[in-house]
Amino acid sequence: MEANRVRQILIAGLLLGTLLLAFFPVEPQMSTEVIFDDEVTVQRKSDGIGTESSESLVLRVTHDDGAGLMHPVNRVQELLSIEKEAFAGENPDTAWHTDVTELNRIQSPFMLWEEAFSSRNRSLTDAEGWSDVLQPMLEEGWCGKNATNEESFAFEATLLLLPNDADLGVACPSMPGQYAHQPPTSNELLWMVWIGNNQSNTNWSELGVWADQLSESTNFTFEAVGANMLFAKSKTLAESELKSVMIPLAILLVSALCIGLRDPLVAVVTLGSATLVVGAEMGIMSMFGYTFSVIDGIAVPIIMGVAVDGAFWYCRSSHDVEKVRKMLFVAMLTTIAAVSLALFSPLRAQRSLALVMVIGIFLDWLITRYVLEDFYMSRKKVDISPSPSRNVLSRPAFTALWPALLLLLAGVALVSPGGVEVLDIHQFLPEDDPDSAELRQMQDEYILASSTDAWILVNVKGDSVEEYRHLLAFQEQLRNHPSIISLDTGLSQSKLMIGIPDSNDANATLDQVLSTSSLDSLMVKDPRLQSDGETYAVVLVVYLDGLDTDAALAFIDDVRALLSDMEVSGNIGGNFVVGAEAAHSFDESRMTQIFGAGIAVFFVAFGVLRSPEKALRIAVGTVVVGAAVDGMASLLGGRGVGSAPAVLLGMGFAADYLSHSSSSDHAPTSNDHAARWWAAFTSMCVFILIAFTTFPPSSETGRLLTLSIFFSVLLATALSLYQTQSDEEE
Repeated sequence: MEANRVRQILIAGLLLGTLLLAFFPVEPQMSTEVIFDDEVTVQRKSDGIGTESSESLVLRVTHDDGAGLMHPVNRVQELLSIEKEAFAGENPDTAWHTDVTELNRIQSPFMLWEEAFSSRNRSLTDAEGWSDVLQPMLEEGWCGKNATNEESFAFEATLLLLPNDADLGVACPSMPGQYAHQPPTSNELLWMVWIGNNQSNTNWSELGVWADQLSESTNFTFEAVGANMLFAKSKTLAESELKSVMIPLAILLVSALCIGLRDPLVAVVTLGSATLVVGAEMGIMSMFGYTFSVIDGIAVPIIMGVAVDGAFWYCRSSHDVEKVRKMLFVAMLTTIAAVSLALFSPLRAQRSLALVMVIGIFLDWLITRYVLEDFYMSRKKVDISPSPSRNVLSRPAFTALWPALLLLLAGVALVSPGGVEVLDIHQFLPEDDPDSAELRQMQDEYILASSTDAWILVNVKGDSVEEYRHLLAFQEQLRNHPSIISLDTGLSQSKLMIGIPDSNDANATLDQVLSTSSLDSLMVKDPRLQSDGETYAVVLVVYLDGLDTDAALAFIDDVRALLSDMEVSGNIGGNFVVGAEAAHSFDESRMTQIFGAGIAVFFVAFGVLRSPEKALRIAVGTVVVGAAVDGMASLLGGRGVGSAPAVLLGMGFAADYLSHSSSSDHAPTSNDHAARWWAAFTSMCVFILIAFTTFPPSSETGRLLTLSIFFSVLLATALSLYQTQSDEEE
């Protein structure tokens, strides 16, 4: 009676959790915020008073006739008008099209040019020709030492938002071949657009919709480009592929279960329970506000693949119910022990996937043990007593398979090259994706696309004279770092850095300086971070080469050393530098993580089995499989965001299958081998299907987990033979 009540409670809980999806739908995200931790970005979005809380997106603008955008001058004025109308929402043809996501800010070079000319009492909006604003001639242009703040800002914007081969003209006449009597000229330029807020669930694809609307209603072509738009595309790709693969996945699972179990009813019930587990987990976690990443979707087929183990061991093996119960319990604990090491990963995406996996594996076991066990046993069609005849595989010669396979898999790990790919958007799109190729082309054409911004947060009190002076000294030292991009104006070299203005007042404080002078920059209007109205930190922004990982890592180390040497407290943020550091940290710790998972598996297995020999075999096999999968990841294309979780998940499968073998109390029978191999084959079918998807993290995980299951079942079969022979000799 008590068992029935537990069964009813669990079933009701699964159904209720699944129904929660109707009220708390899962909205998976795809951005750097859900992939790794950037404390500086979180902090500046929360407390910054002049830094954008939303993400900057990019529009590329060209004229419909493909000609230059700056001649005649009325083309510039037309784009200025479009920009003003769009932000004000005055014209429905150009206004932001949805209330779901807000348009926060637009930054174009033309608007900044207008402000630069206005600082010299000239009007670009009212000009009938370029001579109206370029005469009398500005000898030094916008990059000279006597340039106004607005002109310096316009120079920075011209460099960043126009192509590298653009003529700069008045923006910097000191550069070779540039003249003060000419305007900057180019056939295309970029708009920077900020939409949404500081939430990670902003739908960036809305920018593409708005760009199409602008293109249809004006004489210009607007195209949403840049890394963030590719993240939006990768999210759409992952979601569409997950939806399209679910029906074939269900058909494949049911077919494999029907053939392997020879019982369609068990197949349908097993698949149904796995679906309920996934639905309930997603519904409950979503109710509590958990933010899923697109990468977490990989857990769905994995959880469904794990769910088939119980069906085969209960229905096909020669073990009695108590023995299967113990085997599955040990397998669940050791699998969770292996996977849970990812909860301490430097990659947030890996921690998130591990959490989803751990909960799913536990729920799989819970439902199998307390809901489906009696049903499975009632459908059992084999004799549970071990066959007295010895199988040919039980001959002593086959016991050598265990050490031989261990050595072979260890060899795979030893011959694989080292290194980890730095996380970037290209890891989330197919290699032949045209938009990915277009981004690479943009990186060759624009400083903005090829560079990356790094944010240095420095803790400083806004009302302290001493700390303000110390900050200026730190800033001056930072400016000399060779990794910061330098611009050669012909007369001098200027670092691409957004810093704090100096003051001639010896008693000035940070708050006083920034309250009386503006900080002209594309990215920052006011660098202060405040809590309860009091300044506690500022952010300095520098631009680094976005294609030079080694330079980024050197910059991180040097800045941290500088902070320490000057006794300044602070931190470093920015997508590229944090991603590079996370990849470097993962590369240094991946083997430690693998061995750590092995140690965790050993102690868990020993705690349940009370046999150090059996626990050690499980742990050693788990470590070897993890190292082999890590090696295969490198051999098949490089370690990256997709391979990182696959290694520990592969170790989870190894711990699962090896626990089955070590928990057995008799020589393996043909039924035991059938249960083991059919369970493995069914799971491999799932991941073989996933391997053919085009979303790189999914396809890479599918390939690696297919290999890990194959390695695991081979090793588990060898262990069952080796262990039987060893027990007989003892």
